[in-house]
Amino acid sequence: MSISIAPQLHEIAIGETRAVAVDCIGKLESNSPEELLTGTPTIVEVTTSVLTLASKAVSTAALTINGSTVAIGKAVQFTCAPGASAVVGKTYLIKITVGTDSSQTVIGHVKVKVL
Repeated sequence: MSISIAPQLHEIAIGETRAVAVDCIGKLESNSPEELLTGTPTIVEVTTSVLTLASKAVSTAALTINGSTVAIGKAVQFTCAPGASAVVGKTYLIKITVGTDSSQTVIGHVKVKVL
């Protein structure tokens, strides 16, 4: 079974703290009423722990992600900062787990490259 990875590659330089937003529309049911993300997402690095991941939340405003507008409650947001042991040029995989108002659990991944 393959894992779902967001199409964007976020690039973050050593010393930066950057906002990351991930569109989850493709993971949600489109029946009426439309399914929304709920609660506080769990966001962790898959193989290391050199990134500081904070301010984890479901979107509370419409966002533009990859040129598309993503409605409230359909994206996950967090901040990311490379730690002192992050390797320049390495791409890190981050796992996102979040609940929905239909009592489902959505799991996705996003990549972050350290510059």
